[in-house]
Amino acid sequence: MKVVIINRSDSTGGAAVVSRRLMNALRDSGVEASMLVAEKLTDSPHVHIAAPPARIRRAFLAERLKIFLANGLRRDTLFKVDPASDGLPLHRNRLVREADVICLGWVNQGMLSLAGLRRILALGRPVVWIMHDMWNFTGICHHAGDCDRWLNGCGLCRLLGPGASTQDLSLSVWNNKKTVYHGSGTGLHFVAVSNWLAQLARKSPLLGDMPLSVIPNAFPVPEEITVRDDNAGARRFRIVMGAARLDDPVKGLPILVEATRVLREKYPAEAGRMELVTFGNIRNPEVFESLGIAHTHLGVVGGEQNIRDIYYSADAVVSTSLYETLPGTLVEGQVYGCIPVSFGRGGQADIVDHLDTGYIAEWDDNILTAAANIADGLVWAMRQPSEAIRARMLASARARFSAPAVAARFRNLFADLLKETGKH
Repeated sequence: MKVVIINRSDSTGGAAVVSRRLMNALRDSGVEASMLVAEKLTDSPHVHIAAPPARIRRAFLAERLKIFLANGLRRDTLFKVDPASDGLPLHRNRLVREADVICLGWVNQGMLSLAGLRRILALGRPVVWIMHDMWNFTGICHHAGDCDRWLNGCGLCRLLGPGASTQDLSLSVWNNKKTVYHGSGTGLHFVAVSNWLAQLARKSPLLGDMPLSVIPNAFPVPEEITVRDDNAGARRFRIVMGAARLDDPVKGLPILVEATRVLREKYPAEAGRMELVTFGNIRNPEVFESLGIAHTHLGVVGGEQNIRDIYYSADAVVSTSLYETLPGTLVEGQVYGCIPVSFGRGGQADIVDHLDTGYIAEWDDNILTAAANIADGLVWAMRQPSEAIRARMLASARARFSAPAVAARFRNLFADLLKETGKH
């Protein structure tokens, strides 16, 4: 079985990393998998550049110009939307034409246009589109937040600023997606990486009646628990939070800051033994001055081994994000021994079994209440018998997110689709 995975990059961004992991997992399971990208940053011989640099740049700039004109010349939202108006002629690529199954990932920013998708579908091969965010069923945005206009065709897009109208770019792209999806006949199958994302997709007029499966991303999962010299009671209980940008509004950092104040006031004995460890970019580090517990900021951390070392040295991983499709930090934390504490506004429930392999804090629109719920979760995590919960977390993650487990689910899906199309 030949499978080509199309993603804009093989390294930049979460979708790139998990797409490359999927390729490797499929290859390890016996599938002849390759990857087609516009940006290649690894030295993998199985990752191939889709087009010459000039062709890639031309498509990228043409699309950004269309957005710039549509949003009233605003720079702040230039990269928050994608219309899929321009792309590369991937239907002509040898890897695509020879593939038994074509697997799409994050293909925006000039990688694949909707017209290009129609040409790929015309090849008559099963096309599996892995959704890493909401873009497939909105007009142009990747995360709709509290906007629900995607349920009725978009228009009046807040990300277009002065360019927004009832007949704006978001509406035209939404209609274009509808035409391509529903005119494709057989062969187009969507995969959501979490049940939360799938539930949203099924509410959408674009995807509500389209074939849809739920298969998570693959993560590196060790074979056994790494023995620690915990030296219980001799060091602080370390809580880790990491992000590309910690004070991105979506990450909910003010809630975490407030949660540390709650800890100091409500649980002074426990708070005195806690330490928050953060890594990633932050534009306003002054926010750390308001924390109620000890804190260490590691700055930007690169390399998988360095990040693993951070988790190995910590006891809990916290996420206060307003929404997350499938928060990889929680999976990574679990497999390296950190108890996850998070809200359930996204794919967290696919990762954490509440009070068994972590803590799902109840969300509240009141920041003080939400923060108090996170604080309660951190204290719960601190009081767990460490070896027992670490064993449960590792077993759960191995069954759900290990490369062999995820590869097997995709292989079964590909085989079923090939039978339906009569190819195998």
